Amino acid sequence: MKRKRLLIVYHSKTGKNGLMAKAVLEGANHPDIDVDVTFREAMEAGIEDLLEADGIIFGTPENFGYMSGALKDFFDRTFYEVEGQVDGKPYCMLVGAGNDGTGALTAIRRICNGYNFKEVQPPIVVVGDLEDQQLQGCRELGMAMAAGLEAGIF
Repeated sequence: MKRKRLLIVYHSKTGKNGLMAKAVLEGANHPDIDVDVTFREAMEAGIEDLLEADGIIFGTPENFGYMSGALKDFFDRTFYEVEGQVDGKPYCMLVGAGNDGTGALTAIRRICNGYNFKEVQPPIVVVGDLEDQQLQGCRELGMAMAAGLEAGIF
């Protein structure tokens, strides 16, 4: 049986979201979980990454109450090219926010509905400074997504 593949696509300008994404990666690479993980900055991720993925985690800072331009660019570069080929893929999100993150979450959900993805985990939203407890939540999110893919839950 083919190993499942988890794609982590993120953008980070100040480093906060990079730390969050790396914690997700650490959780997804837990030694008891057997999945392949692809870790890409949003400007580097592309169509093949999305087509090969069995599940996706999107990470973005909240910029002006919206997702980052880099993550939006990823969506712009891949949407029509993969239309109809990614239906039902599970996804979840993490947002490093200055306000409350709802604008970024709403925008990503709207776009993911267009891809026909399925949200399978509650998002992680970190408002303000990043703390160890929140990094642990990011690790747990990565672990849960990877374990869920491996087990065929989503």
